[in-house]
Amino acid sequence: MTHTVEKIGGTSMSRFTEVLNNIWLRKKNNDLFNRIFVVSAYAGITDLLLEHKKTGNAGVYSCFAEAEQEDAWIDRLNLVEEKLLAINKQMFVGADLEDANRFISRRIRDAEQCMQSLHSLCSYGHFQLEEHLSTVREMLASIGEAHSAYNSTKLLKNNQIPARFVDLTGWKQERPLAIDQMITETFKGLDPSKELLIVTGYTQCSEQLMRTFDRGYSEMTFAKIAALTGAREAVIHKEFHLSSADPRLVGEENVVTIGMTNFDVADQLSNLGMEAIHPRAAREIRKGGIHIRIKNTFEPDHLGTIIDNNYCNPRPCVEIIAGRKDVVGIEVFDQDMLGSPEHDIHISQTIKELKLQLVNKEADANSITFYVAGNRKKINRIMRLIEEKYPLAEVKMHNVAIVSAVGSDIKIKGMLARTVSALSDAGINVLALHQSVRQVEMQCIVAENDYEDAIRALHFSLIEAENHGDVIRKIAV
Repeated sequence: MTHTVEKIGGTSMSRFTEVLNNIWLRKKNNDLFNRIFVVSAYAGITDLLLEHKKTGNAGVYSCFAEAEQEDAWIDRLNLVEEKLLAINKQMFVGADLEDANRFISRRIRDAEQCMQSLHSLCSYGHFQLEEHLSTVREMLASIGEAHSAYNSTKLLKNNQIPARFVDLTGWKQERPLAIDQMITETFKGLDPSKELLIVTGYTQCSEQLMRTFDRGYSEMTFAKIAALTGAREAVIHKEFHLSSADPRLVGEENVVTIGMTNFDVADQLSNLGMEAIHPRAAREIRKGGIHIRIKNTFEPDHLGTIIDNNYCNPRPCVEIIAGRKDVVGIEVFDQDMLGSPEHDIHISQTIKELKLQLVNKEADANSITFYVAGNRKKINRIMRLIEEKYPLAEVKMHNVAIVSAVGSDIKIKGMLARTVSALSDAGINVLALHQSVRQVEMQCIVAENDYEDAIRALHFSLIEAENHGDVIRKIAV
């Protein structure tokens, strides 16, 4: 295990000159090689290909799937091509630009022809478009990653660095393989000690990654490659440090960079939309006994944050104040609920089918509240479905925010009281409060417009007042 597997996020990829200088051309242990890079699409491209991750605004896929305007998806696909060619123009000139444009335009045209044929085929009653939509979604998503990986390889070669484009998208492959087989066969014969391997963040496989991970597919590709190739370390390059809070809210001078934490904390952050890594992807890496390092792309000298399976803070404390304000509380009051799990089971299943994120839920004798995140169209749809299923129930929607105190060990007497007092002293009303017996997180539900003040109040009381300092790192680069 002499190599690392490293993932570069889309925001970082868009600043390709800094990625080149801060990551690819920067030696690790006096060596440019023994590194495998899994790259995401450039920032915003996957939103254009599928749909906007946060707002739900239509992309190529959603226009094709909803078919409200028959040819709207073609216009969107042409818009994507224009955007990709514009990125190419920023990176290359002359023959290199022509080659880069030819590669991505060919993919775009192949996808367009495939979707046109599918649309025509499904005009016959024996074929249903819905049965093929997941495959279309996977095909479109792969375009962004193929574009960034191909361009990155060309950029490295232009800088006299041996590099290889490793295409896991299975473009025009006769049949999909299982993901383990796809990765194992693709990497057979490749030698990261002699060239940088630039890998697409999307992997075509028989399991269809997007059915389970949706937009987290690149993290699963990254995790599988790390586990199957026996990496000594898995590195994630992001545009920020993993810190004690969002520096834009509490001030850069007040945040503490987290030196070490564990996978349990990473899972809690993922649940709040602050994904260090998808929990299922993290499980693959944990099974391989590999630790993860989170690094800031734009501060290459910083050692970053180690996520290690066995780490526990030697001094119990709150390490991170995190949260999200794009949360809706769906409250269902029904006296028929008493003593029956039916409402919980049915509504939870509906949330899963609509691909809404269930952040938390709470219940008493005759009511249950689900805290979910997702686009407004899906929120409105689940409200209608609940009302149709339970016509006698009273269903309400609350726009709320969640603020959380998270740590590898927060089993401290009085911590819950301190948390509530900090919010109360700041004039913030706590609408609901959640803490599990494992005591790695405390979640406070507050009004949406209290979110930023709540983050600042908890960070000041639970972290700044404690003067943590950076946690000592026990694992070298």
